[in-house]
Amino acid sequence: MGAGGFFGGEGFALCTSDMLLAFMGVAHPPCNFPSPSFGCVLPCAVADVRPKPLRDTKPVAEPGCASAVPSNPNSRQGRLRVQSPLRQGWDKMDIIVGIDVSKDRLDVAVSPSGASFCVGNDDSGIEELARRLKAENADLVALEATGGFETLAVAELAACDICVIVVNPAQVRAYANAIGRRAKTDAIDAALIAAFVTATKPQIRPLRDAQTQALSALVDRRRQIVQMIVAEENRLRMALEKTTRKSIKRLLDALRREMESIDADLDDHIRKSPLWRVREALLTSVPGVGRATARTLLAEMPELGSLDRRQIASLAGLAPWTRQSGKWKGKSFIGGVRSKVRAVLFMAALVASRHNPFLKAFRDRLVASGKPKIVAIVATMRKLLTILNAIIRENKPWQNA
Repeated sequence: MGAGGFFGGEGFALCTSDMLLAFMGVAHPPCNFPSPSFGCVLPCAVADVRPKPLRDTKPVAEPGCASAVPSNPNSRQGRLRVQSPLRQGWDKMDIIVGIDVSKDRLDVAVSPSGASFCVGNDDSGIEELARRLKAENADLVALEATGGFETLAVAELAACDICVIVVNPAQVRAYANAIGRRAKTDAIDAALIAAFVTATKPQIRPLRDAQTQALSALVDRRRQIVQMIVAEENRLRMALEKTTRKSIKRLLDALRREMESIDADLDDHIRKSPLWRVREALLTSVPGVGRATARTLLAEMPELGSLDRRQIASLAGLAPWTRQSGKWKGKSFIGGVRSKVRAVLFMAALVASRHNPFLKAFRDRLVASGKPKIVAIVATMRKLLTILNAIIRENKPWQNA
């Protein structure tokens, strides 16, 4: 089973101070839940959550050298096994709190006591929430990803040393349908979130540190500016009026200047981290992988180098879904979370299939065997990701055969 495990997605994330120090390395220490007073926060990458940066924005300590892996990226030293709920400390969690998030209000349900209340989704309301949760001795707090409305609560509760988890709302709704729960109110949803987390005991994952969140924000902004430039260039080709064309050109000039500024900020961000400088150099050593691809991988896939080839492919949404029933067999599909990673890998695979001798031969071999060209490109994307994952784990640059 890939990195998404049972849920078919990315799962969940946990952050402790020790794990943050080890997060950028290849080895993840065992994660056992501590007492309720121990600080941790669990944003959920499957919903592409962008949690508000935590109060501590100090650079993360640089880990030691990465451990070596077999030079063949298709081989493994051993499958990285998902820890059982028992090892992750779920047996010690007695009080689970579910929170339904809206723009102005947080509806709270405490399990198993059944207590419920609501507070405002602002600083004063969250301060009151933290005080009441500590009085309840809550072991874990679960919220749904709600388009960013949950980020303030996640950051503030984490700063108060309360364990927080953000879950995928689609999975919660599927759980409700599975148990026959049709009614839907904010209070019911809060209790349902607590029941979902208690029943499923989700896999624990490390949280992105503050530096990685900042890098991700810059990469996102650069992507948005590129999209705006493309849109304006398309409008310029269609514009006939002289004044309209002048307006578009002025905006294009401003957007290009802004992109240069963002690129400079990205350069500074990478330069401040010796680890990122090394990893960017390792990734860009592969023909077909440029700085934009490397920086997107650093920001959006910090797990690179710490998972096996099947897990990293599942995490990127490059593990095909088999569709078969009886005598019927449908086409397999890819998809899911980390769409930004797939987008840059697609372009990198197109370039690599022309200019990287190894990947060009791989892609041509698939096409010669009768595979559709788009299937061959997707397979090349997965092969490229496998190679990049092995390069980071082995800490050695690309070498042509």
